[in-house]
Parts: sequence; structure tokens; C-alpha cells
Amino acid sequence: MSEPMTAAQLVEMVTSRPGYTSSVGTRVLFAEPGRVHLAVNRRPDLLQFSGFFHGGVIAGLADHAAGGAVTTALPAGRIAVTIDLHINFLSPADGPTIVAKAKAIQVGTTVSVANVEVTTQANGEERLCAFCTVTLRTVDMPSKAAR
Repeated sequence: MSEPMTAAQLVEMVTSRPGYTSSVGTRVLFAEPGRVHLAVNRRPDLLQFSGFFHGGVIAGLADHAAGGAVTTALPAGRIAVTIDLHINFLSPADGPTIVAKAKAIQVGTTVSVANVEVTTQANGEERLCAFCTVTLRTVDMPSKAAR
């Protein structure tokens, strides 16, 4: 019988699967049950017309971090998928990297909630770019063959 995955191993496994999250270069910085920090580096194809990270990229990173935070607090074999996401954009994400810091606020058997702060560093200072509240539903982990 194999040992259960750590929170970091679980988040790495989901993040590295083919699709949007891996294609934008999402990196796992930190993971423990109920808390996940993810980062994306600046690339021209991830920016909007003014040269800031696109809001869709910011929301996508927040969404994935929230899912990771809740999933790491669930029993093995279960995963959280988003059913509602509310984001407030607070300032331009103009640094070299954006970081989403997610925390599970309520973990239930069916529905859970996480909060996410998205930050960037510019001129040596960390700045809050967006704040997000995500509601998620608990489902069975898809098989590796699922697309």
C-alpha cells in the first residue's frame, strides 16, 4: 500500500497536468493542508494592452490556488472544483511575477469556500493586486486518463 500524497505533491500533480494551468507556467511555491501559494512569471502572451498581467490570468491563478487550498484539506480521492468566483482587481499587476496566496476558509463535504490574495512585487515592495472569494464543490478525483 502506498503512502498518501503530501499537500505539495497533490498540488504539483494537478498543476502539472496538461491544460491552461501548466501552459501558463504555474509554479507551486508552498502547499500545506488548507493553504496554497502559486506563482506565474510575466510573459508577453499573459499581458493586456497596457503591459500588465491580464485579468483573466490573475483570475485563473486565483481560481487554481483556491482549488488547491480546499483540495489539500479534503479526504484522499476528492478534489474541489469552482462553482463561483468573485474577484476584485485592486491595482495593476505590473511586476515580474504574480503570486496567489489561497486559504481555505470553510471546508465542507459538498461545498467549500476559499479566499485568495494575488500580489506582485514592484520597486521592491509587495502590492496587493486582487482579492478573490471562491466557492467550490467537492467531487471525486478524475482518473489520470480523464480529459
